[in-house]
Amino acid sequence: MTVWNASPDATKDQTMTMSTGGGSREIEVTLPIGVSDDEGHVHRTVVLRKMTGREEAILADRRNQRNGGRLVTELLHSCVVRIGDIPKNGMSTVAQMYSADRNYLLFKLRSITFGSELETGYTCPSCGESMRLTEDLDELPIRNQPDGESAEDVPVALEDGFADRDGQVHTTLMLRLPTGADEEAVSSQMRQNASLGKNALLARCLKSLGDIPKHRLEAMGPRILAELTMTDRRLIDRALNQAAPGVDLVREIECPHCGHVFKSMLDMSHFLALE
Repeated sequence: MTVWNASPDATKDQTMTMSTGGGSREIEVTLPIGVSDDEGHVHRTVVLRKMTGREEAILADRRNQRNGGRLVTELLHSCVVRIGDIPKNGMSTVAQMYSADRNYLLFKLRSITFGSELETGYTCPSCGESMRLTEDLDELPIRNQPDGESAEDVPVALEDGFADRDGQVHTTLMLRLPTGADEEAVSSQMRQNASLGKNALLARCLKSLGDIPKHRLEAMGPRILAELTMTDRRLIDRALNQAAPGVDLVREIECPHCGHVFKSMLDMSHFLALE
């Protein structure tokens, strides 16, 4: 799952439960962005079913555990009943979905299968005390792409910029939103080193940087991101957080011990843990 999240002004999620037989085995949800078909039509309605023993086996498969992106693709492909009016829900369709949509479906899948309550743990940066909290996944804010609009590229105005081999400094950067295929491609790098994995992911999403030719961007790849200052890397994170639709994972927490209020990413240590 990617680390970029929707802005705090996101709206609450809305889903429609579909009853089958004696219980609610499926839900119909609306994707934050949507899936485009071959004709350019965007499909945002997804029917999702609860996980079964088949999906438990997918989670436990060591081959899948070595590639987080592939694991998500396998899991969603198995549990997604229908995506809009797309006739086939192939593995490639799920892999090409935006990461924001995949993350959203994971939250709904977890909620319908195990319940919306998630036990989390945080450490106060002020006093160092640990705390346990129960989060309601159905109450997490969601930022949706406006109807009729497609996902836009994300512009970033760098402060320090990237200096090319001729000494020219480029400060205008353009990114597209990451997809499941991007996650799968950089999973091994992300597992070995989160920072290097992030560089590889951003490099795949990099559409332009100043007037550097496209072939040069592709040749340099992650090295470009490695050369950026921490100031500019934070600007990229901020731009993606503000622009990308999806689930807002940033939590505002008040420490019960000292009263300090701080922000933290949602603790997902036990998100899909097999008991």
